[in-house]
Amino acid sequence: MKKKQEIRGKIYRRMIKSEVFMEKKEGLICRIKQNGKIYLYMVAMAVLFLLICSRSSLLYPCNNWDDANSYFSMGKFMMNGGVIYRDLYDQKGPYLYLLYGLAYLISGNTFFGVFLMEILAVSFFLLAGYRIFCLYCREKTALVLVPILAAACLSAKSFYWGGAAEEFCLPLFAWSLYFSLRYFKEEYPKAPGLKMILTNGIFAGIIMQVKFNMLGFYFAWMAAIALMNFTRANRKKALASCGVFLSGMGITFLPWLIYFGIHGALDDWYTCYIYNNVFLYSDLSKASTGIGGKIYTLAKILYYLILDNASYFIPLILGMFFLLVYRGTRWYEKLNLYAMFGLLFLGIFVGGANLPYYSIPLMVFATVGLGAVGVFLDWLLYERGGKNKETGTSTVKWTAAIVCVCLVCLTEAWTGSMNTPFMEQKKEEFFLYKFKEIVQQEEEPTLLNYNCLDAGLYTVAEIVPTCKYFQTNGIPLKEMEEEQRRYMREGKTEFVLTRDSYPENIREMYDLVGYEKNLSNGTEFEYYLFKRK
Repeated sequence: MKKKQEIRGKIYRRMIKSEVFMEKKEGLICRIKQNGKIYLYMVAMAVLFLLICSRSSLLYPCNNWDDANSYFSMGKFMMNGGVIYRDLYDQKGPYLYLLYGLAYLISGNTFFGVFLMEILAVSFFLLAGYRIFCLYCREKTALVLVPILAAACLSAKSFYWGGAAEEFCLPLFAWSLYFSLRYFKEEYPKAPGLKMILTNGIFAGIIMQVKFNMLGFYFAWMAAIALMNFTRANRKKALASCGVFLSGMGITFLPWLIYFGIHGALDDWYTCYIYNNVFLYSDLSKASTGIGGKIYTLAKILYYLILDNASYFIPLILGMFFLLVYRGTRWYEKLNLYAMFGLLFLGIFVGGANLPYYSIPLMVFATVGLGAVGVFLDWLLYERGGKNKETGTSTVKWTAAIVCVCLVCLTEAWTGSMNTPFMEQKKEEFFLYKFKEIVQQEEEPTLLNYNCLDAGLYTVAEIVPTCKYFQTNGIPLKEMEEEQRRYMREGKTEFVLTRDSYPENIREMYDLVGYEKNLSNGTEFEYYLFKRK
């Protein structure tokens, strides 16, 4: 009798376990399907808006932004066995050149690979934005807000031509903002998970090795978590969190310590990326004197950023105000957000330099403002008049709402983006492709860009740079000017591309074989192509 009872008990327990397992399995499959749909939605939004707003897309003849082309040339050089910084000079971080190198492997003479990287980056940015919206409003409402976020950010003036270093850092900032907001909203005063801290340390390390002046965000991010835990007598955990965060940053340095160490280029890495950027690039000390002058300069920069990029600064300001007055947030949540914004802005602009794309990282704070819009929409749809209308809006109506919002936002992106007029440019009439026809008459052409950054001829003609100073960089480096003039005196490259002017003695070694005018952002430039005699 006992044996029968034991057998029945075992069978019953197995059935229970089996049912529990099946429930978990079905729940997992359901979550995967649901998340899969959300991910596909984010990718679709990224593709649609980038097709319009980025010159890397297939709708444009090429991406002729000189900065992006210089990144492409550095990545190409790396993938062809060259050592960046030591043998080829530019001042951004190595992770950016690695990403562009991977894009080059996808397509060697177009920006199609870069476009795919942009889709990946923007998809994860929008996904993080969606998660932030869900902290404040319902999921369906959050889905409606996604195309608004895409249009507000990608059609803004600061998005520029597409392919900026800051653009590829945007998803890292957005996910870190989400982790910080979620922690203080849902988990604090519980100690933070070390996995989350490590992940964000890795994000910070990658950004440090792309453009280190954006690290102010992560100083505020980690300081807020550590200080709030330190004040609650969680001192060991606060210190452990700091250690794990720094370890995450350290992990990102290891590949480059090995890479530059093996090639004897650690000093070149430091000099090109750290020293020259810190001591040669910033100009605030020259532009203003004293603390008052610097504050005035920074305030003026912020003022013009708001005027030029109202599409995402309006929700950004709304978000700052929303968190200030919203009863659902505590004082340390408000202070945390203000600190991240303030130190990020200060780190980017304290040097006094200001180009449109510098403010791209600030876009992440627009998500909080759109979250506030989501709160209002939820109140309007579900809670107005004290009635809960949770089931009052069908899936069909929500889908229709998303489609309508998406169409309106795409129209705004088309009319608002500074890039769309360039779609009308015919490829065969563009100066780069005219010069490409000349250059590719030679079997293995070599090229030097003088008096300008990489204009894009290296890219469209698929030329790997052969000179360390392959372009005239924006950093006032005396050695660069001297070396470039030596290259021309010695006829080191078969072709020389110059913009607006050229050295008088260039004709001793080179003949003029091409001349074209190009209108860019309202300014007309003259390009001269010389060929070695």
